[in-house]
Formats: sequence, structure tokens, C-alpha cells
Amino acid sequence: MKITKVYTRRGDLGKTSLVGGQRVSKASTRLEAYGTVDELSAHLGLLAAMLPEGHERDMLECIQNNLFNVCTNLATDQEQTELYPSAYLPTNAISQLEVEIDKIMAELPERQGFILSGGTVEAAECHVCRTVCRRAERRIVALSEEAVVTPEVQQYMNRLSDYLFALAKKINFIAGKSEKIWQNACH
Repeated sequence: MKITKVYTRRGDLGKTSLVGGQRVSKASTRLEAYGTVDELSAHLGLLAAMLPEGHERDMLECIQNNLFNVCTNLATDQEQTELYPSAYLPTNAISQLEVEIDKIMAELPERQGFILSGGTVEAAECHVCRTVCRRAERRIVALSEEAVVTPEVQQYMNRLSDYLFALAKKINFIAGKSEKIWQNACH
């Protein structure tokens, strides 16, 4: 699909169109939800750009594609507009994340305690992705309290934050960086 015009001027007064054409405030819960998912996708793109070619980078690109489906789902008022096929996640999207999490955690040494975000720059950015994902999940839950949200969307976002936690640990492990364990007091 070729984009012929970037600006339309229709959003200049603080409203935008949903899938189906309904106009809503840019400050609505719905816009906050899919805008935060879009922010997460941008952070995932930055993380992918930091990583070497390979499986993790490919997985992040797959996740970004899935997040487009999530955004389409959230941008559709399901009480007024039928979901487009592109609004559904692939049937294996959640289980794919679970398989990846299990695989990563099996490769890592067991650690106890809460960890502080950090380590390598890549792992730190992965933790930023994780926290933005958690915020997106909270926005989606808020939306689900006032509108219909496909349950798999919430499940996917919840599992995605777990995947990003595991991936950050893996990135640090591969780099030989020890994770910093939370201590109740600074020395």
C-alpha cells in the first residue's frame, strides 16, 4: 500500500478516526491503548537495530508485525464495526512466546531475587520495552472495562512482557554481564 499523503488535517482539532470511520478524541482510552502499543513497537525496532542478525532480531520483527494486528484490533470499536481479518493475532502467537520464554529460561543459570534493569545497553533497552509493554497492557485492561477487547490481545501483551524479561536476561548472559540483584538498601 503506497502512502500518497502523510497529513490530512482531519486530526488538527484533537479527533481521529477509528477503523470503521467513527471519530473519537485523541485523549480517549482507546487511543491511549493502541498508541502505547505503537510506542512499544518503536522501542522494539530500536532494540532490534541494536542486536546482531539472528533469531532474536527475527523474533522481534515478528512481534512488531503481531503488534500491528493488536493495534488494528484496539482501533476497532467492535460494538459498531466488525473486526478485519488483520485484527486477529496468528493462532500460534501466544504459544510461540511461551515456547521462546521456556527455551530462554532453560539456557540460563537459576537466579534468586528481583533484578535491577541494566547490564548491556541492549538489555537495558529490552527492559524499557518490557515496562512500556506493561503500560500498554494496563491501558488495554482499562479499555476492556469500557469496550469489547478480544481476550487474546490481553493475553498476548501479558506474555510479551514475560518474554521481554527473559530476553533481557539472555542478552546479559550472552554478554557475560552479571545482573544486579535488588538490595533493600544502598551502600
